[in-house]
Amino acid sequence: MHTVLKYLGTVAAVYLTVNLVPGITVAGGWTTILFVALAWSVIVMVIRPVLQILTFPITLITFGLFSFLLNAFLFYAMQWVVPGFTVAGFLAALLGAIILSLLSWLIDRVL
Repeated sequence: MHTVLKYLGTVAAVYLTVNLVPGITVAGGWTTILFVALAWSVIVMVIRPVLQILTFPITLITFGLFSFLLNAFLFYAMQWVVPGFTVAGFLAALLGAIILSLLSWLIDRVL
């Protein structure tokens, strides 16, 4: 049950991110939002930890700022995986990744 609540929290965070950040659009309604939340969950649980280990020296040199770029790239890469999800550019991806991460964290804390 906890996993379902966590996924629904991610869905809510994706919905709020799409509505808050200009340059991020969803063409397909709720089904696309559900797929984006699923893709983001898989990326956060599987792909991001591996990339964080591989890019640890760069992250260490930049005092952790490279992790923002890594998250923005992964957020931007979701448009290649989920049809109907588009990100206008790097700034929208960076802002979207930051807001999605903050909202996911906040919703997870509330639940």
